[in-house]
Amino acid sequence: MKFSIERADLVKAVSQAQSVVERRNTIPILANVLIEATPEGVSLRATDLDTEIVDRAQAQVERPGATTVSASMLNDIARKLPDGALVQLSLDAASQRLSVQAGRSNFSLATLPREDFPVMSSSEYSANFSAPAAVLRRLFDKSKFAISNEETRYYLNGVYMHVAEGEDGPSLRCVATDGHRLARIDAPLPKGAEAMPGVIVPRKTVGELKKLLDDDEAEIAVSVSETKVRFATPTITLTSKVIDGTFPDYSRVIPSGNARKLEVDAGDFAKAVDRVATVSSERSRAVKLSLDEDRLVLSVNAPDAGAADEELPVAYADEPLEIGFNAKYLHEIASQIERENAVFLFNGSGDAALIREGGDTSAVYVVMPMRV
Repeated sequence: MKFSIERADLVKAVSQAQSVVERRNTIPILANVLIEATPEGVSLRATDLDTEIVDRAQAQVERPGATTVSASMLNDIARKLPDGALVQLSLDAASQRLSVQAGRSNFSLATLPREDFPVMSSSEYSANFSAPAAVLRRLFDKSKFAISNEETRYYLNGVYMHVAEGEDGPSLRCVATDGHRLARIDAPLPKGAEAMPGVIVPRKTVGELKKLLDDDEAEIAVSVSETKVRFATPTITLTSKVIDGTFPDYSRVIPSGNARKLEVDAGDFAKAVDRVATVSSERSRAVKLSLDEDRLVLSVNAPDAGAADEELPVAYADEPLEIGFNAKYLHEIASQIERENAVFLFNGSGDAALIREGGDTSAVYVVMPMRV
């Protein structure tokens, strides 16, 4: 195997691949990236057995071939090479070492045989559709903050992607919850997604997916089966096992009878929550909302640290209300809101609050109250 590749193309491909590699693994080959050179170009493949990423790059291939080499080491070398360098990679058939050359720099790296590298088995996908990168990015970016970190409830450790009936008709919906807050985001259902089974996309896959969705103009090919999900651009393919579990009936926790309505500037609200939470105890991070006519006071009282309050002008015309929330949860939800106004719908001080982006019902958030 022998080929030459631009340093920038190598950095992009190898950094994408090595991010999937599990740092703490007991199988040496899983720390490696599989490099395959063909007349069409070069592909780099990495896997942790649950997730697999393949990144294709343009290169001048003199001799086709394949080998595996340490992903983190190749990534470090590529990053430290000078900008604009042409990097030559060649495999010595006798020593089975990979030579990496750029200018006066020369590295000789140990390899492992390509035959030992596990390749994720292909799957029959029951649904195949395309969606704009911007649409998928919105679905996952706005929901992922609510993914649970609790390993015992493993079925909450991802984003539930499924077909649902939204207010404007059939929707592609992403939902995440940790039992304390919930995010439900809808997008128009793409053609071909109607028969898609509901799948729980793992947290790690959601994080890797972000890199595929940078280009607003890109169309992402999505394939879904009961056990796997695949997202592909012309140069990158991300395949992942889905979480084997049943996502709970989230519709039961979305309040429908909350009548007390508060409208507030989302940016001002997020900053005010962040400011008053500075004195809250890290353990509870509770902030109290005191509502009166067109007036909201955010306050924190931490006996061991101090107290803080801030008043905000709001639109509120219902009965006075005092309710407490985890400051971190409030801040995260307010930070998701892209429209100018956040709309809060309350019932009582012990009931969950519903939060929307202005009049838009395609993004709905729920947060449970706290005692303050």
